[in-house]
Amino acid sequence: MFCFRENTRQTSHGRNNLELLDINGDENLKFLLKGGELVKIRSGSWQKTRFFKLQDDCKTLWHESKKTLNKNQTYSIDNVESVRMGRQSEGLNKYTDPSVERRCFTITFKNQQKNLDLMAASEENAKQWVNSLEKVINKMQNLRDVFACLLLISDKNADNMISLKELKHFLKQINIEVDDTYAADIFRKCDESNSGTLEGPEIKKFYELLTKREEIYVIYGTYAKTEVLIPSKKEITQLTDHSIFNPAHKNMYQDMTQPLNHYYISSSHNTYLMEDQLKGPSSTEAYIKALMKSCRCVELDCWDGPNGEPIIYHGYTLTSKILFRDVIQAIKTYAFKTSPYPVILSLENHCTVDQQKLMAHYMISILGDALVTKPLSRTMPTTFPSPEELKGRFLIKGKRLNKLDDVFTNNNTIVQDAVSEEDEAAEENEQKSKPKKTKIKLAKELSDLVIYCKSVHFNSFQHAKDQQAFYEMSSFKESKAFNLAETSATAFMHHNMDKLSRIYPAGSRTDSSNYNPVPMWNVGCQIVALNFQTPCKEMYLNQGRFLPNGFCGYILKPEFQRNLSSQFNPNTLTKGPWLKKKNFHVMVISAQQLPKLKDKAKSIVDPFVKVEIHGVPADNAKKQTHHIDNNGFNPMWNERFSFDIHVPDLAMVQFVVEDYDSTSLNDFIGQYSLPLSSVQNGYRHIPLLTKRGDIISSAKVFVHLILLDAK
Repeated sequence: MFCFRENTRQTSHGRNNLELLDINGDENLKFLLKGGELVKIRSGSWQKTRFFKLQDDCKTLWHESKKTLNKNQTYSIDNVESVRMGRQSEGLNKYTDPSVERRCFTITFKNQQKNLDLMAASEENAKQWVNSLEKVINKMQNLRDVFACLLLISDKNADNMISLKELKHFLKQINIEVDDTYAADIFRKCDESNSGTLEGPEIKKFYELLTKREEIYVIYGTYAKTEVLIPSKKEITQLTDHSIFNPAHKNMYQDMTQPLNHYYISSSHNTYLMEDQLKGPSSTEAYIKALMKSCRCVELDCWDGPNGEPIIYHGYTLTSKILFRDVIQAIKTYAFKTSPYPVILSLENHCTVDQQKLMAHYMISILGDALVTKPLSRTMPTTFPSPEELKGRFLIKGKRLNKLDDVFTNNNTIVQDAVSEEDEAAEENEQKSKPKKTKIKLAKELSDLVIYCKSVHFNSFQHAKDQQAFYEMSSFKESKAFNLAETSATAFMHHNMDKLSRIYPAGSRTDSSNYNPVPMWNVGCQIVALNFQTPCKEMYLNQGRFLPNGFCGYILKPEFQRNLSSQFNPNTLTKGPWLKKKNFHVMVISAQQLPKLKDKAKSIVDPFVKVEIHGVPADNAKKQTHHIDNNGFNPMWNERFSFDIHVPDLAMVQFVVEDYDSTSLNDFIGQYSLPLSSVQNGYRHIPLLTKRGDIISSAKVFVHLILLDAK
């Protein structure tokens, strides 16, 4: 068993080599190819021993099945999101004993596929499975050209030779359709031994011929200043490695010492849901996935549960229920794996006082010193602490019985023990024809945990300015927020200079669809909560917005959204520091190794590229290339577009590749979104992401970009 890898060592001619890698020398791979028995765990009663192994294609994990109609069950290595050691899944926590902690591990997947919960015979065996899987997954992800391995896999009779028939099969697998004459011609060029098969150096020659980037040679031929017009392999590699994303923005580069409300904060709505809002499953896994995507504000919809235990689910629906304490434990474990900056727990509290007290107890006992239970300063604050000051801390958003000032005056007298319902809860009750509660009783123990994020009802911007403290914040349903952003944009922005605002999807979005977050960012809203479980254009934009600054979940707002003297209005642009007119020139040149569509495995894609600008209304624009018939391997467009940009600090760029279909909706292939301020000029490669936001190995769009000051 062997496959191609690109060798980073240089030959004496200074060129990179492709070497055949004997993967039999890899102990991790050997272990997985040999396989072994593991206990597959689905419930307390369904825990069965199954034989697992990596298949010979090195891309598929297989296990035996006792099902009559499905003797084999497989899992794609490409689709694995993570391998977690220990009882770090909802299933393992629920169905196994703590004594087997070190024998357990979980394989999670990038799509909606259920976790694979497993238990090995010993701790050592579990470690070997986890380490081996992680290394093979990393190796697969780091392969420069996945199709190079597919070429070897196409060797059906495993004789290390490729016949013309196998070559045709391979070309179809890598998403390129060619006629028989072309296939025979390329085969004949490589078959220097005239043996009727390709082997050894001939396979290497085929690989190099297939991966030759004609457009790169044209670029070097056009711009070369010497007589040597043919670029070296090193020069080609350097050019093809140039990403659209500014590397200076990849790590944290922004000032993190500004008040918390000066940042956009990556935020999730109904975080517990894996699917829709009516009957889908609730899971701690949904919190883990959101936190691992650097979400910094999660929502907990809390209700009275059996045995005195508070639960989380979408009230008055058929969504499944999970224990509040399990969610807090999952949040504690995963909150700071991808970002050190604070996590806000947005509570929607429907519980009775006794279960509220238990909620407070769980948060204090599980989150410990990381939970903010009093202001950071010794005197009454007048503004928020910064993300830097709140590193590794949890903030609770919810109702509070008294003012924060009482913490400093030792005034523990509670005049009332009831508060109004959360605005979102009241709206949902109204939609479900449930009686509207004017007041709910609030436990002092829970109230006291709300420090910087006290929920209050919104009346007007003037009322908020005159009557409400900085730590008192409102939640706006999308229709209300969009109306305010359209009619009172500058006032909304000024409101957000002093306070936090949370926006949430309309209750009518029972399919967990999303609203466009961009108009909310345009007026400085921080907590723009989206349904993270739903792959859609809105989530692509959200992922792109938070891509820079180390993907830490916090992005510093532009200065004109933080300065009280600013009169910025995204709807009616006037002169000011926000107005920096630019011309953005985009040439879409080509794409490489676009994936085949899973539900159309036998067809070749007809790709085209959409380039979209999302920002202030004056900047919103969309343009697209023509489609290329039957070529997902190396389609070339060479099409030029130009965009006029007025407020570049708020502009997002989105590249979407779709498969053209004349009779139905076009199919999504991949996308990439990022702020215009993070785009690099010049010849650039754009990586492509799946609907779920995972990188598509080897797939790229090649472009030329120029952002110029407008004349």
